[in-house]
Amino acid sequence: MAKIKSYRDLETWQSAMDLVERCYRMTNRFPKTEQFGLTIQIRRAAVSIPSNIAEGHNRPSKLAFLNHLGIALGSQAELETQLELSARLGFAERVDVEPVLALAGQVGRQLRGLRRALEAGVGGQSPATSPQPPLPKCAR
Repeated sequence: MAKIKSYRDLETWQSAMDLVERCYRMTNRFPKTEQFGLTIQIRRAAVSIPSNIAEGHNRPSKLAFLNHLGIALGSQAELETQLELSARLGFAERVDVEPVLALAGQVGRQLRGLRRALEAGVGGQSPATSPQPPLPKCAR
C-alpha cells in the first residue's frame, strides 16, 4: 500500500476528478437555455467534491478533514439529484446519465469509506502531517 503524501494520492480524489470531467462533458451538450441553470448547478456540485477532499486533507485536524468529507458527501448527493433531474427533463439521454450516476455512486462509497477510516484512526493531528491510517481498498 502506497503512503498517502498528498490528497492527489487518494483514489477518492482521483475518482472525483474523473466525475468532474464527465459532468463537464455531459453538460456541454445541454440546451443553451440551461447554461445558467442546471448546467452550472451540476458543475458546481461536481467540482465541490474533489475540492473539499483536497481542502480537508490539508486542514490542521482530522475533525476538519471529516467535516470537509461531509460537505463532499452532501455535494455528491446533490449531484446525483441534479443528474437524475437532467434525464427526467430530457436535457440528457438516460443512457448517457447512467454511467455518470454510477461513478457518482462509486465516489460516494469511497467518501464514506475514507470517512470510516479516518474515524477509526487515532489522534487529531493534521491528515497532511500525521501518519495515515490504512485506507480501505475503496478509498485508495
